[in-house]
Amino acid sequence: MEQIKFITDFDDRFYLNKKIFVRVDFNVTVKDNAVSEDYRIRSAIPTIEYLVKRGAKVILASHLDRPSGKDLRHSLRPVSKKLGEMLSSFNAGINFADDCIGKDTIDMVNGLKNGDVLLLENLRFYSEEEKNDPVFSEKLANYADIYVNDAFSTSHRKHSSTYGTAQYFDTKIAGFSLAQELQYLSLLRENPSTPFTLVIGGVKIKDKIGALNHLLPKADKVLIGGAASYTFLKAKGYSVGDSLIEEDYLPWATKALGDHSDKIILPIDHKVAHDNSSQYQIVEADIPKNMKGFDIGDKTIQKFSFEIHNNGLGTIFWNGPMGYFEKEIFSNGTKSVAVSMALAYWRGVKTLIGGGDTLEAMKISGVSEKEVTHVSTGGGATLRFLAGDEMPGIDILRD
Repeated sequence: MEQIKFITDFDDRFYLNKKIFVRVDFNVTVKDNAVSEDYRIRSAIPTIEYLVKRGAKVILASHLDRPSGKDLRHSLRPVSKKLGEMLSSFNAGINFADDCIGKDTIDMVNGLKNGDVLLLENLRFYSEEEKNDPVFSEKLANYADIYVNDAFSTSHRKHSSTYGTAQYFDTKIAGFSLAQELQYLSLLRENPSTPFTLVIGGVKIKDKIGALNHLLPKADKVLIGGAASYTFLKAKGYSVGDSLIEEDYLPWATKALGDHSDKIILPIDHKVAHDNSSQYQIVEADIPKNMKGFDIGDKTIQKFSFEIHNNGLGTIFWNGPMGYFEKEIFSNGTKSVAVSMALAYWRGVKTLIGGGDTLEAMKISGVSEKEVTHVSTGGGATLRFLAGDEMPGIDILRD
């Protein structure tokens, strides 16, 4: 199989005067018409800057959320403003197209000068994007000479901009952000340095099963918190009250516990409440029938922190918060894990973070993405890659 070509595999002059279609992931949080969390935008800056400095004409394409038609509440215009602020230091001309296709957009593309950047409006304003419609794909492809994928987090989808459009290009390249994702996640999937610790939280086990099936045999310790832990606890015979569980995955959890009982560590105490009210109590072992677990308790925090601290100089992968961290009184478990991960990084451990909720949890905890080895921009894409599943947006780069 042909190897993926990376952005630095070509001579600097190769990009001069060429139009380059860059699929980025600017699916960020926008509140009150302003970007409130910009990590994914910042992740794309090295690729954009590299191309601009080499005299390319850069056309950026992204989706934002899941709009129904041309809903301007999901416009990328606020993202364009934020991007302009970030690129202002090297005088790139930043333009915004009010549509991702059409005559006006074509005119803007044709009017680009060397070093200019054009951000197209939300691709998902057209249903053809998610349908991988060939006509829509070709319209996007006609803008440029070269295709660059720098959006790992959408590469598990066979959409127009991630797959169909790329088919029309002879030159298909991975950008810096995508290359970094492949480097670190391949290491995690194939050969993590030991001891290897998994820290798993969040709500849905079903999204993580493929990755867990691949990683559980490699792991030395597996710490499971968050809502995911209640399915495991029920499978082990504990009462979990009204806590969120996934009945369909109880057999899988039972088998995982049987196969890996020596390495799976579950919560030993919980913060519980009635329907996420502010009145909570700490319980050990069984959760009362009329209550739900919303966070791991202090004894579990101590246990998890101890395990992370005593990882040695191996690898730790964290995916998913330890509880309902959006509410301050249920955020202690998640914050403690985030701080423990940062401390492990400063000791020399390879620490990898995956999933949008986990990044948000780090932010709330006051832990910078610079205090971990790698933060994956992908949620579902990260888990799919770690499971060894098909990744159309990456596989098409090899053709």
